[in-house]
Amino acid sequence: MSNSPLTHFNAAGEAHMVDVGDKAITQRQAVCEGYIEMQPETLALIAAGSHKKGDVLGIARIAGIMASKKTAELIPLCHPLPISHVELSLQAQTDLSRVYCQTTVKTTGQTGVEMEALTATQIALLTIYDMCKAVDRGMTIQGVRLLEKSGGKSGNWQRDEA
Repeated sequence: MSNSPLTHFNAAGEAHMVDVGDKAITQRQAVCEGYIEMQPETLALIAAGSHKKGDVLGIARIAGIMASKKTAELIPLCHPLPISHVELSLQAQTDLSRVYCQTTVKTTGQTGVEMEALTATQIALLTIYDMCKAVDRGMTIQGVRLLEKSGGKSGNWQRDEA
């Protein structure tokens, strides 16, 4: 086995799926955030629910939840996990001209759900972009990051904002 801190490479330097078979089954949770900046007029359309494509935030929420369940199909070395809960919150922040997304994913298993939470956040924000690009191609997705994770051998981790 390689001494590299990058666990997805074997001793020969080849990519491989990490063996989690001997890891303890524990409660696991990950919380991520991100946002999409846009023109104030675009955000007004979303907030008023008057976008011609319908409920932008509702559709983005469902897309994010669906994406969390498909993460292992998108990320080559990611384990398929039985997700027990996904909560995806989207908030229009008119003072910042953006939609803020926070996602919490939970499971009971042998590996964490950080990738599922990050994927859900990204896809929710990409869905907003897709639905609104006809009126605002300059939207920018930013700040997608892990805020905290819990469970497993490495224990709890929380982002320092100092």
